[in-house]
Amino acid sequence: QLVCRAFDAGVGFRFELSQSLRGRPLSYKSEFALKQTSATYSGERATAMKLSPKVKKLKPPVVTKREDGLHVALLESDLYTAAPFESMQVRYVPAETATSTGERQVTPWRVILIGATAGDLTTSTVALNLAAPRKLLDTNWIKPGKGLWDWRIHGYDNGEFVYGVNTRSYLRLIDFCAEQGLEYFTIDANWFTQAGDRKMTVSPDVDIAKVMSHAKAKGVMIMLYYDRKHGDFGDATLFKHYASLGATALKYGFRGNRAGWTRTTIDQAAKNRLLVNFHDGPVPMTGVERTMPNLITREYCHAQQDSRSAYTPETFLRMAMVSALTGPLDMANGNFGINSINAGERMKGPRKKNSYITTVVSEVARTLVISSGLVTLPDAPEEYLKKADLFEFLRLMPATWDETRVPNSKIGKYITVARRSGDTWFIGSVNDQSQRTLDIPLSLLEAGVDYQAILFTDSPETHGVKNPEAYEVASRAVSSSNTIRATMAVGGGHAMIIRPTISINETDPVR
Repeated sequence: QLVCRAFDAGVGFRFELSQSLRGRPLSYKSEFALKQTSATYSGERATAMKLSPKVKKLKPPVVTKREDGLHVALLESDLYTAAPFESMQVRYVPAETATSTGERQVTPWRVILIGATAGDLTTSTVALNLAAPRKLLDTNWIKPGKGLWDWRIHGYDNGEFVYGVNTRSYLRLIDFCAEQGLEYFTIDANWFTQAGDRKMTVSPDVDIAKVMSHAKAKGVMIMLYYDRKHGDFGDATLFKHYASLGATALKYGFRGNRAGWTRTTIDQAAKNRLLVNFHDGPVPMTGVERTMPNLITREYCHAQQDSRSAYTPETFLRMAMVSALTGPLDMANGNFGINSINAGERMKGPRKKNSYITTVVSEVARTLVISSGLVTLPDAPEEYLKKADLFEFLRLMPATWDETRVPNSKIGKYITVARRSGDTWFIGSVNDQSQRTLDIPLSLLEAGVDYQAILFTDSPETHGVKNPEAYEVASRAVSSSNTIRATMAVGGGHAMIIRPTISINETDPVR
């Protein structure tokens, strides 16, 4: 049975399978006939490609810009519900045998999105609305937020203290989260040294009980990392064990694009009231945040400095308008100590020095442009405190939003994203390696209301290679009739917080 749903800017189609197909190996292949395009991008890293008869398989999402300017995206939704199927990302082979549950069996939705601009695709809710409704009865324990991540801080020396995989470093990072109102702290690999047969050997340098107790006392939630490189603890009891340690979330690495395993893992995590974050080439699972919102984010992208490389501004801008169509991304934007990173002063920094092209204002804007239920901040507390006025944007920025608009967008070139929480707008723009000025109309503001804008900008001296840490902060009165001219440096950015003037007073942290 072919089922179709039509929306204003897209369509979804799937098949409901007959009882006669139950218990048989199944796969689902799709072919799309695409008109001539001026550009095509595919997969978790938004790889630019040229379509030709030799191209047989594409990884979702696929975004094409037609020669007439129309943007079209191809992706899927509700893979979580569609057992036993695998993602359209992988090579199709007979999947695991389905088991009868008494419910109808369906394929994933194939989704076609249409937009005048790339930004129109990023704000589409078609794939989300095609996904199955919420399966979890109680979601009060699911808390989106922002947090520090220890992995890229290792080796950072503040002159008196060097961060590493140890109790003292973790306590210090937890204290910073508590002081700055950051809800989470992520402890990555090497906190345990061996796992197997439902047992885990913790590093002798880590007192995990003390760390977890300290975090609880400070009101900071912990995401603990796990992979099988040091042995297989056993998934059947893994989540119960992490919950018993006091973890709120689990970051699972190196399991790849395996839909069946991913479904089971999401379910087991939920049974133990754990959030889960999949890394290292995971299943996109588009729309799953509607059905199983405990999948808080995932690395279906090239995360900042992943594999100790460093992506370019153009790479970021492609992923922001292609990879992000699949849902929340854990990209780890928000580095402030760019000179230190480029100088090789971090153990997990890029292997090639001076290969990281960005500005601190661009880093701030990137955290807003990329939506994630858990916003991961990768730099040392000392670097954020050196630029406390700039860090204020990150400290105040929510992780969830009431409204999103994208007034400027061109894949690989630039983007402006405006997100509203209550009566406050956060607006971020990111640029490629050309100097650029973008006009940002403030018609999204309520007419007749006076607003105050805090502007975080590249300075005239800022340059993504030569002078990445220069920035300026200023304020000005604005209204819905104004247009902000965002001037950005090479690899630069622009960010704003706009609030009604009546909310600005002497006790506000931003004024």
